[in-house]
Amino acid sequence: MVVMAISITSSIFAQEEIKVQDKYTAHNKGKFFVMWGGNRETYTDSDVNFRGKDYNFTIDNMTAHDKPKGWHLDYVNPVKMTIPQTNLRLGYFINDHYSVAVGVDHMKYVMTQNQTANVTGYINLPTDQAGSFYNGDYNNTPVDMSQHGAQEGGMDTGTTLESTPPFLMYEHTDGLNYVHTEVSRFDDISKWFRLPNIDKVQINLTEGIGAGLLYPKTNTTLLGKERHDDFHVSGYGLSAKAGLNITFFKHFYIQGELKGGYINMQDIRTTLSADDKASQDFFFFQKIIAVGGIFRV
Repeated sequence: MVVMAISITSSIFAQEEIKVQDKYTAHNKGKFFVMWGGNRETYTDSDVNFRGKDYNFTIDNMTAHDKPKGWHLDYVNPVKMTIPQTNLRLGYFINDHYSVAVGVDHMKYVMTQNQTANVTGYINLPTDQAGSFYNGDYNNTPVDMSQHGAQEGGMDTGTTLESTPPFLMYEHTDGLNYVHTEVSRFDDISKWFRLPNIDKVQINLTEGIGAGLLYPKTNTTLLGKERHDDFHVSGYGLSAKAGLNITFFKHFYIQGELKGGYINMQDIRTTLSADDKASQDFFFFQKIIAVGGIFRV
């Protein structure tokens, strides 16, 4: 009888242990994850200030858009993975519900080129520079950003219209890089869908907040000046997100997110001269679709 009781007890504990082991996805603490995906984004209008040794002016309510690649093999081509708009995230679960991650949101910001915006400030470039065509005082003056000599302010009449550069081309396309840390919460909602085995398919809700630095490579043609072509820490960002995570066979998942945030860049490099800078702040909204893996080391 004693032997039988011990045998039954051992069998029960073994079954419980197997049951716990089978439910790998029931406990996240100690797991690592990696995520890779793509995004689309929209931006609010932004007042952008451009300043240098011979000019200081602000463009009012500049409009901008993203630069989508669409469904493309570049997302998985190691040589071209940075060309599309992408999201990379590496994280660790500190307990069953909360994770800490570092990531890069590689967004793209392109000033809408065929826009006319109001400009306030002054331009007083040396007359031997092509951009001196735009010299003058601006007081909420409408300017066509893409047309040669299209402003209504003062201008150097000694420069021909054909030789003048566009007033401004401005974009962060390599890109608007938001390098950040975020804290997220995960909640298993598989029971809402009456899923019989969460080790095969598990559904989670996730929400999080983040903060980090902006590290753009800005492509700017300003008043005909030669552009600065290097990455530069330009400001900071804050963000919040909500998403849906579907995990398959314990280790692989697809995740969709809606993410919004605020970007403030007060030190944007625009030309080869360190005296030339721009500043702006705006809100952004991202739609993200990504795939990932989760594992315990």
